[in-house]
Amino acid sequence: MSERAASRTAVLVCQGRAAANGRAGTGRFADPVALELLRPEERTPVDQVRANTPPPGWRERSVYESVRACAEVVVPRTVAIDEALRARVGGQLVILGAGLDTRAWRLPELARTDVWEVDHPASQQDKQARLPAGRAAVARSVRFTPVDFAVDDLGTALDAVGHDPSMPTTWLWEGVVPYLTRDEVRATVAALAARSAPDSALVVNYQAPSARAAAGRLLTRFLGSSITSGEPWRSLWRPRQLAALLAEYGLRVASDDSLLDLAHARGIPTRGRTSLRTGRVAVAEGR
Repeated sequence: MSERAASRTAVLVCQGRAAANGRAGTGRFADPVALELLRPEERTPVDQVRANTPPPGWRERSVYESVRACAEVVVPRTVAIDEALRARVGGQLVILGAGLDTRAWRLPELARTDVWEVDHPASQQDKQARLPAGRAAVARSVRFTPVDFAVDDLGTALDAVGHDPSMPTTWLWEGVVPYLTRDEVRATVAALAARSAPDSALVVNYQAPSARAAAGRLLTRFLGSSITSGEPWRSLWRPRQLAALLAEYGLRVASDDSLLDLAHARGIPTRGRTSLRTGRVAVAEGR
């Protein structure tokens, strides 16, 4: 396993969900578990965003704005993915790059589903340390599966923890693709396709190219104002490119929408951020 710290992006996404809980996408979005996974110092900007009280100080304000922006993005993304999972509830759900995902603890539809959370060992250790004592999952089971996508074999890791490739699997791949190289994305698709029995499905969130978004990320990294600056994006995909890759491995894209379109279709207020225009959620099914 390669040496690496736990993902800061996972923490930011969790902060975004906690900040939006019960306040955005009313009637569609709720994540009461997210706050429980945050440490006290990580809750401070969440409380500030919820109270709409920007802090003084350049660095503190930068963190505040990052959490506020993330909250706006994760709401339509989470709602769309939850809907896709509910429509495809089965016996096996594998979450690739799970980070601080809370679905196994908050979606009652998973009561008869075994969930495999796949992530880098450092991130998984961090996740398990954060889980409150006594917080029981609502899923039938949760199996933590340490995998470094850059060097480890996904199939071997899943074999070791009881995943059954002869049974249908729903695969969730949220917020991970941009941080992988194109070769790593291809290798992961090949690995999951090889373990996908008939009636399996893939729900994948990815980023399409955008000159404006690229300039913004470069600027924040240059200024050192991004709390995730050590985790750069490595691959962006146009919808037709991703569809072509998935088709190579027998997966047909049934839907592929921008987060902005998903938000508008569900009546979720947005500010039209570039990340909503470039972020996408696709659902693919086996042939």
